[in-house]
Amino acid sequence: MGHKVHLACEICHHRNYTTEKNRSDQRRMEIMKFCKTCKRHTIHRETK
Repeated sequence: MGHKVHLACEICHHRNYTTEKNRSDQRRMEIMKFCKTCKRHTIHRETK
């Protein structure tokens, strides 16, 4: 069972998305997503 993580835009640092991640994976998640603030696709990283 996973736990919720927040994804923040690398450019504007807004927390735009939430998702679930496996607890045993210690690496930070990175996904290309659309940022509503920047109005373009940017890398979104997991935040604490």
